[in-house]
Amino acid sequence: MKHGKKYNEAAKKIDKDLAYEVPAACALVKEAHFAKFDETVEVHVRVNLKKSQTVRDTVVLPHQFRGEKKILVFCKPEKEKEALEAGAAYAGSDELIERVKGGWLDFDVAVATPDMMKDVGKLGMVLGRKGLMPNPKTGTVTHDLKAAVAELKKGRTEFRTDKSNIIHLAIGKVSMDADKIAENVNTLLAEVARKRPADAKGDFVASVYLSSTMGPGVRVALQKIER
Repeated sequence: MKHGKKYNEAAKKIDKDLAYEVPAACALVKEAHFAKFDETVEVHVRVNLKKSQTVRDTVVLPHQFRGEKKILVFCKPEKEKEALEAGAAYAGSDELIERVKGGWLDFDVAVATPDMMKDVGKLGMVLGRKGLMPNPKTGTVTHDLKAAVAELKKGRTEFRTDKSNIIHLAIGKVSMDADKIAENVNTLLAEVARKRPADAKGDFVASVYLSSTMGPGVRVALQKIER
């Protein structure tokens, strides 16, 4: 793949034969970025899994870098007040379901109480495509709306492996201090390590790379990742 002059100049700052400790890798990503906008810092974690296995969970990063999320809660009328007082932007049942069926998606996260999932499940073609379907594994199907909304407003975000067993996640902005980006990276890697299947053999985390939106990748040393 051919890259532009700016990319090639940035890539010269990184030794591709080296794996860098997390703090050094974060500093290099900042140094190597070249776009005029505030690039997102992304982490790419490849794990070793069997064909039937997947990794999916949530994490609250210590340093937030995005605007406040709009949270929608599917719930019965008696739970609407609780959801709205907790900070949800929208709460309701049939009316919201009909709006979403019509293509309305003016929210970032969807939460549902268990008794709503029979109806919310019918929105699979809409919510599933956008990665918005509530799921018990990510804490977005729950009776405890107050706790769920509070966690999401703190920045709880989902991570999961794709078909290639790679987790891709935005972890910061190049405008952030390198030590804050590093804390976010280490928090995610600790959570990933905790998801190691009980029957896994050998190294669970195969590789970790950091990059900015437009910049070259930086390989991260793995010695301290496994728990």
